[in-house]
Amino acid sequence: MPATDPAATAHRALLCNCFAVRKAARRVTQLYDQHMAPLGLRAAQFSVLSHLRRLGPLAIGELAAEMAMDRTTMGRALRPLEREGLVAIGPGRDGRTRALSLTDAGLAKLREAVAAWKAAQRQFEAAYGADEAAALRAALGRVVAALPVAGTGEEAGAGIDKDRTVAGAATNPVAAGAGREPVAGA
Repeated sequence: MPATDPAATAHRALLCNCFAVRKAARRVTQLYDQHMAPLGLRAAQFSVLSHLRRLGPLAIGELAAEMAMDRTTMGRALRPLEREGLVAIGPGRDGRTRALSLTDAGLAKLREAVAAWKAAQRQFEAAYGADEAAALRAALGRVVAALPVAGTGEEAGAGIDKDRTVAGAATNPVAAGAGREPVAGA
């Protein structure tokens, strides 16, 4: 059996869209996590707080869909936020759902974390280029819009807020009022 050429294997892996996107996502997440760590947050938790600030109370499934996460992963992400008193989980619009809302402590933590988020944004853009970063956000937004929602039967772009652009995600996530500006940390 011929020996596998490590360079050829690495090259083939880079041709895989999923691998390339996930590898980049892990590296970017590490950067943002590093900036958020002194505040006791991870980048994904910052995103949850930011989404709740912008969108207001939501059912767990709605927030999971908005963030392109499955409900189980969302549940695991919410536990520490609820334990720390940053989000509240209460009754939803009907007896079958539970609604998430940002607490006063969650809003205060989000406001505190914006400086760390901005520092991570600056570091990323300094390394990658501001114009390239904007183009990357736009391209990733098109990827999300083009692909169907897994396991739901929904068509590509279903449930996506057309008024919100990924390319504009460099705006302040705290100043963003419900429905007015893009969500940071998405």
